[in-house]
Amino acid sequence: MEATDILVNEHRLIEHVLGALERRAQSLQEGAAVRTEFFLDAVDFIRNYADGCHHRKEEGALFPAMIEAGIPEENGPIAVMLGEHEQGRVFNRGMEKAAKAGVAGGTAHREDLIRNALGYAALLRQHIRKENEILFPMAERVIPPAAQNQLAVEFERIEREETGAGVHEKYHAMAEAMAEEAGR
Repeated sequence: MEATDILVNEHRLIEHVLGALERRAQSLQEGAAVRTEFFLDAVDFIRNYADGCHHRKEEGALFPAMIEAGIPEENGPIAVMLGEHEQGRVFNRGMEKAAKAGVAGGTAHREDLIRNALGYAALLRQHIRKENEILFPMAERVIPPAAQNQLAVEFERIEREETGAGVHEKYHAMAEAMAEEAGR
């Protein structure tokens, strides 16, 4: 299905940032000097690309199509994915709060920053695995071909009208810069 291929490709970029985030958090955990603004860049990427673009496609188009095709909204894989999206938002807000405290000075933020960054990365890694290996193949089986084609069109509309032009380009460049800073 073209639509799930789009989402899998977006997962690759998200995983690229997760690797950089893990390396920077581990460096911080080991006592290295780490540019605190790196974590604010991660917050921006997560909020506006992973959540604002990618999860928007899932929540606004894919999940409703799966529900329409008979997958239950409650007590099933969609409810699990939505819960994990929300948990990711909690980690991201915690990382943002700790990073802003770090930019303001002091070191009290370090443990919160590390905990939220590594918590987010661990959550998203297993979340992506579940989507790629279970949820997306399920969607491909239950969503009729015409509706699958419409999903890809809807994803394009979401990118154009809801997330804005240039979002992918901006965040691809940001992901590369973050990976470079974190030492790939």
